[in-house]
Amino acid sequence: MNVKKVATLVGVALLLFYVITQPTQAAGMFQGILTWLRDGAEAIITFLKNLFA
Repeated sequence: MNVKKVATLVGVALLLFYVITQPTQAAGMFQGILTWLRDGAEAIITFLKNLFA
């Protein structure tokens, strides 16, 4: 079996285990990641607006 495929399956299994055993913490972590991504996107948009304004 391909090492990359095995690593992906192990990662997915660990993620599912975390979500199933600690759903509240997993939701909080997911919200934190989404907030971080949104803030980053807003910063890039602000930069581009200021660059071309």
